[in-house]
Order: sequence, then C-alpha cells, then structure tokens
Amino acid sequence: MMDKKINLLYVDDEPLNLTLFRSIFKKIFNVKTAESGEEGLRLLEDDDEIEVVISDMKMSGMNGVEFIGKAKQKYPTINYYILTGFDITDEIADALHTNLISGYFRKPINKREIEKAVLKSIQSE
Repeated sequence: MMDKKINLLYVDDEPLNLTLFRSIFKKIFNVKTAESGEEGLRLLEDDDEIEVVISDMKMSGMNGVEFIGKAKQKYPTINYYILTGFDITDEIADALHTNLISGYFRKPINKREIEKAVLKSIQSE
C-alpha cells in the first residue's frame, strides 16, 4: 500500500542535518528524528510503527553501527541504514556483511537513492 507513508527514524547528532533530512523527505516519509543513539533507542521503544532507521555513522557517544547493533537486537524487523560522510569503513563493511544494515548512503544526501532503497526494502517484506 503506497498511500500510507513509511515511518522512518533518522538519527544524527547534528541538529542541522536532522532539519535538512526532515525537509527533504517529509513529503515521502513520516520522518521522526533523534539527536543520539540513546534517544533513537528511546524513540524505538515508544513507537512500534517505525519501519526504517537511517543513522549517521559518526556521532558522539554511540556511533551509528553501535546504535543499530543495539536497536536490531530489540527490533529485528526494522530495516537499518547508515549514512556517512566518509568512505566505507571496516565497521560499516562488517555491518553490511552480517546483515546488520540493509545498506549505506554517502553524504551529501542523495534523495532519489535513499527513497529508492527504502521503498524497495519495505516492498520486499
């Protein structure tokens, strides 16, 4: 059903990135945001509608892969992605290899790439 917006959580410790992401995707997705892995975990606990999580890789405290590792233990049915401003790291490669994440995206945000991957991941369920 495409008339229902996909519920997506975006986690990034830069408020500007959260605002930017929300403004780019608010027409396509129902975007929720969190400023840290900890906040992301709390949001997931409070909201069982979230279908997709995209997390920035470099965050203070808990990085994106650590956050997703914790989240996926509790919420294994969600599709997880990493967004990074850098080249793929061993940690991201491992997360891909072990299916911790469904994919990763490079910054700056490529709207079409993210939209396509998210829609595809939801349709393949």
